[in-house]
This record gives sequence, C-alpha cells and structure tokens, in this order.
Amino acid sequence: MTTADETPFDSAEPRHNPLRVLFLDLNSYFASVEQQLEPSLRGKPVAVAPVMADGGCCVAASYEAKAFGVRTGTRVGEAKRLCPGIHIVKTRHRAYVEMHHKIIEAVETCLPVEEVLSIDEMACRLARDERDPAKAVELAHRVKRAIASRVGECLRCSIGLAPNRVLGKLATDMQKPDGLVVIESGELPGRLVHLKLQDFPGIGPRMVQRLRAFAIDTVEDLYARNEEQLERAWGSVLGRYWHRWLRGQETVHRTSRTRSVGHQHVLPPEARNPEAAWGICVRLLHKAAARMRHLGYYAQRLTLVVACGRRRPSTWGPRSEEAESRAWTGAASLEGGKQDTLTLASELRALWEKRPPGDPTFVGVTLHDLLPAASVTLPLFKEEQQRERLSRLIDELDASHGPLTVYTGAMHEARKSAAGGIAFRSVPDLDLPDSVA
Repeated sequence: MTTADETPFDSAEPRHNPLRVLFLDLNSYFASVEQQLEPSLRGKPVAVAPVMADGGCCVAASYEAKAFGVRTGTRVGEAKRLCPGIHIVKTRHRAYVEMHHKIIEAVETCLPVEEVLSIDEMACRLARDERDPAKAVELAHRVKRAIASRVGECLRCSIGLAPNRVLGKLATDMQKPDGLVVIESGELPGRLVHLKLQDFPGIGPRMVQRLRAFAIDTVEDLYARNEEQLERAWGSVLGRYWHRWLRGQETVHRTSRTRSVGHQHVLPPEARNPEAAWGICVRLLHKAAARMRHLGYYAQRLTLVVACGRRRPSTWGPRSEEAESRAWTGAASLEGGKQDTLTLASELRALWEKRPPGDPTFVGVTLHDLLPAASVTLPLFKEEQQRERLSRLIDELDASHGPLTVYTGAMHEARKSAAGGIAFRSVPDLDLPDSVA
C-alpha cells in the first residue's frame, strides 16, 4: 500500500488552467484481460472470482455481465441467478500484472506515464504543445489505438483530459466503456453540478455525512465554500486542496512512499477452521516480510485482522475496508523496527492467541510504519543478527531456486494458498519470487 503526500499549492495559479493531465482508466480490467486471452469469452457475460464457490465474491465483471446487474462484490451464486449462462472465471493474477506492463509500454509509445495509481489506472502529463484541446483529444485517440494494436482489442479504456488529476479521474467515470471526456477549467463548475458528492473520487459515504454536517449537500454547495470553510469541513488542509481542484488548479505532488506492506485472504470453505487459517496467516506474513525486505524497509508495527462467521464475504473485494471494519484487529509494536520473519512470526502468534473464538472466514496481515534500512539501528544481540541473516538467506534461495524453497513448518499445508493477491492499489513486483503466481 502506498500514500502520496501533497505540498502547499502554488498561490500564483492563473485563473485559466490549461489541460495538463491525461488520466487513463481501464474498463472492467480483469474481465477484459480474460476476454482478450480467451477469444471464446468475447462478447459474453464474464465474472472473475478468486473463489469459485457460490459464496465467493466477483472481483470483476464484463460489461455484458454488468448489463444483468452483476457488479464487483456480487456473490458468485447471485451472479448466476442474475445472469444465467454467465462464465465464472478464476482469477489469474500474474496475467493481469503482465498485461498491465504491456499496456504501460503501449501508452508510452504516445506519451510518458507519470504515475501508476493502480493496476488499471495511470496518469500522464501533457507537454505544453499537447495542451490544446484538439491536440489532446487526438493524443487520447492515439493512446487508445496503441493499446488496441499492441495489447489487444478487448482492453478498452476511458480517458479523461483535464487540468488536474482529480478532474481527470472524474472525467473517466463520466463515460464508460471506451470513453473520452474533456473538462476545461472554463467550464467549471457547470460541468460538475449535475453530479452527486459521492461521484467525486475520495468522497465516500462517511465524508458525505461529514460534509452534510457543514450544510454541504450538493456540488454547488461545495463550490460555493471558500478555502477556510472547506478546511474546517474536511478537518485538514485537504479541504483547501479540494477548493483548488474544483477550479482546475493543481497542488504540488510528491513521489509516493511505501508506508505499509500486507496481504489479505478470504478463506475458502475448507480452510475455515483455526488450524488451517493460522497456516494461511503465516503464509501471508512470509510474503509480506519478504516483500518488505525486498523494498529495503523495517516494520515498527504488525496488525492481524480476523473475521469469523457469516459476514457477507461477497463484499470483500477490491476494497476490503468494509471487511476490516466488521472484524477483530490486533496490533503489536515492533520497537526499533523488525525485518526478520521469525521475530515477526512470534509476534503474529501472540496476536493470534488473542483473537475471539470462532471459525475464521477472512484474515489479513500487515506490516506498518515502515522505516528505511538506513534509519534503523542494527541489532546488537547475536540471536537477532542470526535471525536477520537467516531471513536474507531464505530470500536468496527463493530468488535462485524459486519461491518457497525454504519456509516455516507452520505454513506447510498453506503453501499453495494466497499465491498472489489482486493488485488493486499497487502492482506486484514480478522480480520478487513470491509476488504473484
């Protein structure tokens, strides 16, 4: 997981703000990849699910399936009821990552990708001679043609051309699939007033309720408030950023830094017992710790999330905050920062023993508050030094001989579980042996 810092905006921002951003959002990405890789699925309703059982969750649906009401988060059994004849396809995580990289290569034959925001979203910066609306639209069409010709005709995308990323992202949501929408600063706020507050990226149900407490119920209300009023409504400087974004202005963007590394897993029916679930927790920790070391970080905090019983696992899709909010969470402090798997596994076990009773249906392990290796005091005690050397040796063996060449005994039965999570917010590094199957 990553977060992006924002610095104070440029107070000398001109009143007229040119098009600066080409924002690209791939349409029904996982389902589209499946249709591209399997021609027999093209033009047919398709849903992608990590668990094929009726209680499993659809994490993507093709537009043919969406026409029947199938959405991300729809249970597999419900998808079959809504759309008889739907093709349920098991997720192929590595294929989505490999296709993602091909799409980036195709886009970059037209213009550089400034930042990858998720596996199906990216932002590009328009050069000064590309900011004329007619030229920007032609460039967007070139991007679409490049993806179709170099990657595949099923990989459609919606493109938003706007003065900043927020409006660019908003533009991609206005026309799907295969959309192309331009929002110019001179059209604001008229182009936005028909929208609902929750249509804006980053404004969810809780934020809507908070804004209503400040008598902000519509986009017109939002636009009418000054910077100080929006800062109070948001409770942070983010409100000032929104004041600028709504007027087509930009805030200075800093490079994202990794602040946490973690993995989550909706347990299949056969693993919904404490013994099997514990093995999968160790498996998730093994992946997260190896990934953290690969990035060169130490963790200062470890959390374990466990949900038990029938808690609507169909909602545990691309964004699992809802699952976490209804689950038990335990946290352990890792003084000074820890990196080796054995120490982390010991802390994880202590958390596991504190969980409430019941058969787990969902587990998640996350390493938080990451510190760069240069900021961490090296271990003083011989045993700690040996544990760190052992973890690095395991990483080297996995890199040389394949993932899980060496692993802890607790995860023996779970070796094939959680073989690669779907990259909704960040894209797995294929150079890491155990990143994605």
